Amino acid sequence: MGMKAGSKRKLALPAAAALLAALLTACSGGGGSGASQAASSGGASDDGKAGGEQVELRIMWWGDQKRADRTNAALRKFEEKHPNIKVTGEFAPSSGYFDKLNTMLASGTAPDLFFLGGNVLEYANKGVLLDLSPYVGKELDLSDMDKAMIQYGTFDGKLQHVSAGANARGIVVNTALFQKAGLPVPTGDWTWDDYANISKQLSEKLGKGYYGSYDMTVDGFGIGLAQMGKQLYDMDNKKVGFEESDALQWFTYWDNLRKAGGSVDPELQVSNPPGDPSKSLIVTGKVAMGLIPSNMFGAHQSLTKDPLTLVQVPRGQNGTGVVFESSQGLSGYAKTKHPKEVAELMNFWINDPDAAQILGNDRGVPVTAKMRDLLQKQADPADQIVYNYMSQVSAAVQEPIKFSYNLPGFTEYSKLADTTVQEIWFGRKSVKDAVHDFYTGIIDIFKNNQ
Repeated sequence: MGMKAGSKRKLALPAAAALLAALLTACSGGGGSGASQAASSGGASDDGKAGGEQVELRIMWWGDQKRADRTNAALRKFEEKHPNIKVTGEFAPSSGYFDKLNTMLASGTAPDLFFLGGNVLEYANKGVLLDLSPYVGKELDLSDMDKAMIQYGTFDGKLQHVSAGANARGIVVNTALFQKAGLPVPTGDWTWDDYANISKQLSEKLGKGYYGSYDMTVDGFGIGLAQMGKQLYDMDNKKVGFEESDALQWFTYWDNLRKAGGSVDPELQVSNPPGDPSKSLIVTGKVAMGLIPSNMFGAHQSLTKDPLTLVQVPRGQNGTGVVFESSQGLSGYAKTKHPKEVAELMNFWINDPDAAQILGNDRGVPVTAKMRDLLQKQADPADQIVYNYMSQVSAAVQEPIKFSYNLPGFTEYSKLADTTVQEIWFGRKSVKDAVHDFYTGIIDIFKNNQ
């Protein structure tokens, strides 16, 4: 797995979305809800488009208030440069975002632009996404965008999605806990057996109430499959991309680690989920390691005085680690009355220096080389760790792997996965029985969502 590293200027972003299965939850931001409107600030246009018909666009995304503030600031800047376009922004927490979007699509009231993640294939298959191909090279400049990210958003030969950020998931490490335990921080050249041994040592040396690792049974499942040469959903053959035995191997590993005391007590994990920085036990100094997307590192570090760092995910049985992923991106509504302006807003999002500085790395590292270079030069210490980590991942990856989009019926899958792991945690089912029901359940979900 992997591909040759890209240059320092242009990171190689391979066809590597095999890990996108858990990404929606991981990069959702959590918290705030409601709607927020981007007020038009007027002003002179930087591109001479002060005249023209007045156009109103709507855009919707998921996330918390912090993401909303950044996004609306960028939209106001766009309006300054395009005085004939007014943009209204709406946002919702990830838990209700797609239900809201689906209702709008069903009633024909969807916004002109909306954010999607690993479930973009599902929407492309529904025929609800705008074909952006006629605007490429005109309103939408993709010349500085990594080719793999362009390919990721292309379906049936039509560009229907523009990535807004690149991620690479990694192990977030509370270095203060390693120091307290008298253990060296891992370098990233390690295996899952190493990970288990280190987690158990941390728990033992730190004592009661402290744990080496969060449980990654669900959040890391896509990584585990990719490292076995499998994937959650085989898009080419339109079927589940792994065997029951693959899932059993992964679930058993984490069950053994939990029973050995190396991972978090189930009750604590449920009340302090790893995807919410404000509740993270890594932030509160009770857990030493966990899995996060790189764009969430800054949020974790901002909430603790303990120095954190990012380390590459342990290598799998075939020597592979993780690769770059499209964190989330923009799609246009097929029925929008303003496709040209939709393309202009997307172009601003990925190519404009002002937009890059306002949006930062909240949705991942920029997907165009110039914007990456711009932000890296201005990076604070936490963001610099992210950029350095992305460079390490780029250098470690040597071959591309197939894209993998979310399994059809991904919301149902997510609920099933969470239920399955809790049945194991709380002793309601054996690992073998729980995994069997999990696997047959996934097959049923797929059949019902074709």
